[in-house]
Amino acid sequence: MIREIQAKTLLAHVKQPDTWFGLRYNLNLYRGCQHQCIYCDSRSECYQIENFHDVLVKVNALDLLRDELPRKREKGTIGFGSMSDPYTFAEKQYNLTGQALAVIAEHKFPVHLITKSDMVVKDRETLAAINEVFATVSFTITTTDDDLARQIEPGAPSPSRRLKAMAALRERGIHAGITLMPVLPFIEDNAANITQIVTQAADHGAEYILASFGMTLRDRQRAYYYDQLDRHFPGVRAQYERRFGNHYSCAALRSDQLWELFKDLCERYSLSTQVSRYIPPVQPTQLALL
Repeated sequence: MIREIQAKTLLAHVKQPDTWFGLRYNLNLYRGCQHQCIYCDSRSECYQIENFHDVLVKVNALDLLRDELPRKREKGTIGFGSMSDPYTFAEKQYNLTGQALAVIAEHKFPVHLITKSDMVVKDRETLAAINEVFATVSFTITTTDDDLARQIEPGAPSPSRRLKAMAALRERGIHAGITLMPVLPFIEDNAANITQIVTQAADHGAEYILASFGMTLRDRQRAYYYDQLDRHFPGVRAQYERRFGNHYSCAALRSDQLWELFKDLCERYSLSTQVSRYIPPVQPTQLALL
């Protein structure tokens, strides 16, 4: 179900320093997501989204953005996709992300989008204009196996479509890479999966892969995830319960070995292990008067 809501504010300041993505601001045009990934942390109670199957559309978002953006003194990177994919299917109807990017292009702010969708290609010309300052798109890919992806990310476009979209953006000169997170214990934490992701990333023009070998689990997120494990991966839930109990952080099996493999592969294919970032221009130093 899609519901329209009125937001009070849009742009949020990101706690500094942001060592992961280099963001200064964050915005979410939608709440909830139609991709329905079984592991999504945004189902957690702390985000106060009552029904994650509903998508809440901030229909006044563009007015807020036009009001707030000119008042920001620092031209820092604006992040999309922290709580809801900016290209959830409601975007086809509302085009909020596309319109928001156009506003950002006018004001010459840098952006970083995180998505599991190939719909981003519709905005590549706007992103190319923003890239005169800086624009990067990170595609979340935790497996290149389209069949496995249909089980863990049932509503999202397939990894093969995301890889093709990344290649299309790179052909237009836009920075792009992969966020390899989460890596689901007992399902995705194996050398073959990591190797395939890195090689496919290189084949499709990625500049970087940002990886985190494991996942988080808390309250409602854990309950939903375990229900889906019972449905799609019988017996795996018991392995989680024995290994992790009620821990928030769930590290991938043999995470140290996977990290070493990952680093070696990235070095082989000349891929950075950090996200491409906006570097503010150096301001000229004013000479002191004699």
